[in-house]
Amino acid sequence: MVYIPLEVNKRILVVDDEPDAVELVDYNLKSAGFDVITAEDGESALEKARKCAPDLIVLDVMLPEVDGLEVCKILRRDPATSGLPIIMLTAKAGEIDRVLGLELGADDYVTKPFSPRELVLRVKNLLTRRSAPEQKSDHFQFSELSIDVPRHLVMVEDKKVDLTPTEFKLLTVLAERRGRVQSRERLLQDVWEYDSLIDTRTVDTHVRRLREKLDKAARFLDTVRGVGYRFLDE
Repeated sequence: MVYIPLEVNKRILVVDDEPDAVELVDYNLKSAGFDVITAEDGESALEKARKCAPDLIVLDVMLPEVDGLEVCKILRRDPATSGLPIIMLTAKAGEIDRVLGLELGADDYVTKPFSPRELVLRVKNLLTRRSAPEQKSDHFQFSELSIDVPRHLVMVEDKKVDLTPTEFKLLTVLAERRGRVQSRERLLQDVWEYDSLIDTRTVDTHVRRLREKLDKAARFLDTVRGVGYRFLDE
């Protein structure tokens, strides 16, 4: 497998206590042009996330002492790391871990055993998702809700709302298509950029978390039973 190096190296923090898994991910990410730093437990992961300024974290759920779910929760509570994209690595049978990870703020997940090619693709997609809006100049204003796309800034009643890259893109896509119902499958393709569909509950989990963060402005996110979601243009 030959990867084309990226024009600008991005730093990826890989957190896993299995040496073979770390070696596999490290090799494939470096082959794709990324800089890679590693951590083998939750405490060192938190330390490196704060000191080394990674652009994205690949985080295993099963870690000694402080597990991946707790690491994710701590990172999302800290303003300095709250916007870091996070991809969780979970056991194939660990559905509860995947759901919890998404609820705690993870942007994506990959199940073990995983395809290195798929992981690299998801890393690239998530980083692209985070930076792409910088090329736009769109600004949306809906009563108390303000969305400044170029600045990655969301305000509700003049108070900043901290969103993950995936949450921001989900909100932006819905706002751009306001008034039109978006199916879960369509959102998976346009927000997560997956060719093959994953569990549509991923969308539901992100919408639920997005509503919690938007507080009063959550009223703009309408659930269309049995279909998907719609942004209400009031």
